Amino acid sequence: MKGSLLACQGKSALEALINFAYNGNLAIDQQNVQSLLMGASFLQLQSIKDACCTFLRERLHPKNCLGVRQFAETMMCAVLYDAANSFIHQHFVEVSLSEEFLALPLEDVLELVSRDELNVKSEEQVFEAALAWVRYDREQRGPCLPELLSNIRLPLCRPQFLSDRVQQDDLVRCCHKCRDLVDEAKDYHLMPERRPHLPAFRTRPRCCTSIAGLIYAVGGLNSAANFYAGDSLNVVEVFDPIANRWEKCHPMTTARSRVGVAVVNGLLYAIGGYDGQLRLSTVEAYNPETDTWTRVGSMNSKRSAMGTVVLDGQIYVCGGYDGNSSLNSVETYSPETDKWTVVTPMSSNRSAAGVTIFEGRIYVSGGHDGLQIFSTVEHYNHHTATWHPAASMLNKRCRHGAASLGSKMFVCGGYDGSGFLSIAEMYSSVADQWCLIVPMHTRRSRVSLVASCGRLYAVGGYDGQSNLSSVEMYDPETDRWTFMAPMACHEGGVGVGCIPLLTI
Repeated sequence: MKGSLLACQGKSALEALINFAYNGNLAIDQQNVQSLLMGASFLQLQSIKDACCTFLRERLHPKNCLGVRQFAETMMCAVLYDAANSFIHQHFVEVSLSEEFLALPLEDVLELVSRDELNVKSEEQVFEAALAWVRYDREQRGPCLPELLSNIRLPLCRPQFLSDRVQQDDLVRCCHKCRDLVDEAKDYHLMPERRPHLPAFRTRPRCCTSIAGLIYAVGGLNSAANFYAGDSLNVVEVFDPIANRWEKCHPMTTARSRVGVAVVNGLLYAIGGYDGQLRLSTVEAYNPETDTWTRVGSMNSKRSAMGTVVLDGQIYVCGGYDGNSSLNSVETYSPETDKWTVVTPMSSNRSAAGVTIFEGRIYVSGGHDGLQIFSTVEHYNHHTATWHPAASMLNKRCRHGAASLGSKMFVCGGYDGSGFLSIAEMYSSVADQWCLIVPMHTRRSRVSLVASCGRLYAVGGYDGQSNLSSVEMYDPETDRWTFMAPMACHEGGVGVGCIPLLTI
């Protein structure tokens, strides 16, 4: 857009549009931005429409974001709508205290409290928000409470909260359907064997990938390493996406490449890997508050190049390589008991697969079994302990990055048996299909992919000639990859984990 954008007061939308036509300057303020946007839409002045959307986007606040989202939907401004939606999810607790939230119609509240992306410390905050909405107009909204509670994940509330707060509320006590939902939630805690029979969405933890988090790069290989060998490292460094800066942390007690990394309760776990001579079963946990590592319980199997994820507060490791063959075995770790338990194996032996949590399931993509590289995908339902096939990727690949962001799952890079890849794909469960997105700037095998701040970060890798310290960031709103600050202490092969800033 030519000209400058000047924030000023007291100009009408018509006067602002006339001024723009004559001198290329556009004056936008809080009073005229909506009128300007409507006029620009009617006259098909895309540059002014974009400028108004940017103005509103930069001024999103818990007290106005719901109204901005509604206005963006009316004006068919997709980028502004998505930005407001993401802001609402990220700041849900503050938004739920606003007059805009209390004035929402039932269908909008139902849609909001159902979202996986809500950024809440506990499900109890969602319950309190819903109850506040009902009490705002108790006579009219009281009958809506059963439908609201059925969309809240009551089983994920603490037993004490269910007994002392939810069950004792007078609105809940006088409603049979509400009491049934409370009983269902209590059964979840009292009788774990019945959990597979509960509606899956009510026991699925929420996951907000738009909040800021610090990205930790763990272990990996030095610059002298080639595709087949190299020195494993115990080095750890942390990246602040907002400051675009890396800093060194205390090293692990053991050197580990092809290491699994997981984050639970604000602790970073380094799992298994290869120390340069042996595949490892050992595990150690990092506390960012004390900058220290502590050994915890070891896995049942030695493994490197496995997938590692967290679901319902448990760490899962899938497949990998034990020094002799690719594995199909899966183990889960409980931080409370410090024990590893073997669960249902995958349908295929998979080493160097992409593994991520998507819509409450563990998705495993690609990888290899020592003979062939896969494009196939399978997912695990932890309630029924069963694996199911999903749509295959467009490209076979191993040693690739995989991560979820919002309502989509992504894979990038890897190796297809003949070349090192920069191509990336995105999966939608609604369409049950993959589609290509813009490729990375760099070919990256052994790349790690992680979500933070509503963006994806592809960290390190190997381009066919050397290990990489470079990092690329993918913005789903613009479908572009951008280089970020390179790692300071690593050259490829790292494991990564993201610790939300709220937890440290």
